[in-house]
Amino acid sequence: MDRIAFETIVIEALDTLPAEYARLLTNVEIRIEQRPTREQRRDLGLRPWQTLYGLYEGTPLTDRHGGDPLLPDVITIFQAPLMRDFPGRNELRDQVRRTVLHEIAHFFGISDERLRELDAY
Repeated sequence: MDRIAFETIVIEALDTLPAEYARLLTNVEIRIEQRPTREQRRDLGLRPWQTLYGLYEGTPLTDRHGGDPLLPDVITIFQAPLMRDFPGRNELRDQVRRTVLHEIAHFFGISDERLRELDAY
């Protein structure tokens, strides 16, 4: 699958967001990269065998104080590991959606622990 087709799947996932949440993503940049950088993996403390499908970098809404403008938050979706682990188009589409929603949850201040409690993993 080429980048354009993968990007279309990411856009489809974003299009499923309810309008009241989507409108809050105005200062969030969505990126697609092949895989995480060494720096990203190091910053997260990932081991060589651990996989990363997406990454949220920024200041969650729950941690923002004051009205100073912030740099855009960034959600990165990693194409290569997703395509490797989910070779079927439907399962890839489902996992991309799950990954996009997971990273957006972090933007809204929801931790990995809370996502586990909600059975969102």
